[in-house]
Amino acid sequence: MVSRYILWILLLLPSDWKNIAITNEAITRAANAFKEADFENSGRERLALIDEHGMNQPEIKFNLALSYQSNGQEEDAKKTYEELSNNTIGTISSFASNQQGVMLGNEKKYKEALALFKKALLNDPENEKARYNYELLSRWLEGNEENQENEENQEQEDKPEPSNYAKRMKAQADELVDRFEFEEAMKTMESALEIDETVASYQKFMDHLKILISLGKI
Repeated sequence: MVSRYILWILLLLPSDWKNIAITNEAITRAANAFKEADFENSGRERLALIDEHGMNQPEIKFNLALSYQSNGQEEDAKKTYEELSNNTIGTISSFASNQQGVMLGNEKKYKEALALFKKALLNDPENEKARYNYELLSRWLEGNEENQENEENQEQEDKPEPSNYAKRMKAQADELVDRFEFEEAMKTMESALEIDETVASYQKFMDHLKILISLGKI
């Protein structure tokens, strides 16, 4: 009886090793696909890890969401991030909330994005990317409100209107800001100011850009 039991155990071990090897190969394929920017295959391989290999760890699902996001599958990415954000705790939940915030920020849903950056920090105060995003967006929203007030005050005080050229350059800078390209936005405004002095009417906007650029270098 003892010898049969030992033999049975020994016969199982090679099968376990084989399964582990197959799973490790799948993990490697998924990692290599992402590294090579083959995000479609990266998502497919990570989904296989969950469905075929029973790997339901939050880390696997987070990497799946990253693959979706990088491949332009935004709805799939949002759904997976939301699941992780609401049903896990700690680091992975924090990372998921931060990524949700980034996606909403790209959609110009700034206040919703800010709330998610805050949620990310509550789940993991050590998440420096979430902290940076929260501080950056907070200052931007604050400064944007100030700029709107200043523009309204300028109109009330009958100050000279910026030229059509100045307005076009400001619109271009706004588009760059929406993509968080603050240095490029600043260069656009500075170059425009050299051509048209009425661009100076957006000085508050330019001052705020300087603050955001300095934050990015911390």
